[in-house]
Amino acid sequence: MIAARANSLSKIYGDGDTRVTALDAVDVEIGAQQFTAIMGPSGSGKSTLMHCLAGLDSVTSGQVWIADTELSSLSDKALTRLRRDSVGFVFQAFNLVPTLTAIENITLPMDIAGRKPDPDWLNTVIDTVGLRDRLSHRPSELSGGQQQRVACARALASRPTIVFADEPTGNLDSKSGAEVLGFLRRSVDEFQQTIVMVTHDPNAASYADRVLFLADGRVVDEMFNPTSASVLERMKAFDTARA
Repeated sequence: MIAARANSLSKIYGDGDTRVTALDAVDVEIGAQQFTAIMGPSGSGKSTLMHCLAGLDSVTSGQVWIADTELSSLSDKALTRLRRDSVGFVFQAFNLVPTLTAIENITLPMDIAGRKPDPDWLNTVIDTVGLRDRLSHRPSELSGGQQQRVACARALASRPTIVFADEPTGNLDSKSGAEVLGFLRRSVDEFQQTIVMVTHDPNAASYADRVLFLADGRVVDEMFNPTSASVLERMKAFDTARA
């Protein structure tokens, strides 16, 4: 089963002398109920690919699907609805609302949509991220790791088709990062969630089922059942090739 896919996806910024091809005719499939990491050197197009797959950025050419829905065919309103109902997001900067409590941040997307959360599922997510005793705290009263776990819970609370995580451990110490990555891994194994994570960290990538490697806007390799060491070796090969 495929949760998202791209066909001949290209993304070009600027024109003339400032023209940059961020993605160059990329074909990719994201397996449902899998944890996929996207890696590559700086400027390889990994964040652009994630943003296009998530419907956050338009494509120059090609097509993108989330489940069976092709994104370019949607109106702005329909695309907004699809992102709200079918996609979860976790960002490096947490993106929590400082005036809201942890539980209010978790349920915010559903509150905006006028939908009531499934109480059993919400309780499962809260207990899995270990935030039961922090629900009434505002972000300023939480550690960085706790804030990112709130963001993860928010992404999963509406049971989206797919969750995109952009460098989710980039602002965290190693212990907090491991907690967040462990939760993302459990959400795949226990809840059959689909996760796509952009990262530059081989250790973070080792939590994934599959790693896609990008270079110069193209998918150049993939690895299944990665380890930190195997990912690091592959990344070193990129550096050698580009030197």
